[in-house]
Amino acid sequence: MSLMLALVMGGIVGWLASIVMRTDAQQGIFLNIVVGCVGSLLGKWLFGMLSGRGHEGLGLRDGIDLTSVLVAFVGAVILLGIVNLLRRGAIR
Repeated sequence: MSLMLALVMGGIVGWLASIVMRTDAQQGIFLNIVVGCVGSLLGKWLFGMLSGRGHEGLGLRDGIDLTSVLVAFVGAVILLGIVNLLRRGAIR
């Protein structure tokens, strides 16, 4: 059940990030899920490095709480910004 919950939350986070970055019309539900899941890994890694905790990230527990959703959202926005920069030469 946790995999299904992670995919649903990844889709929601990816969709919200695509709305913020104005790429929603270019990607479907599958890419929203991929962006949300990869963005959550990127966000956890970045916030872990910034907080000085290294590979253990923010010490987030398994499950969904507000902190993990915000970290995933920020990571997804950063991921879409990097993709836009590489594809178009502008963050947008």
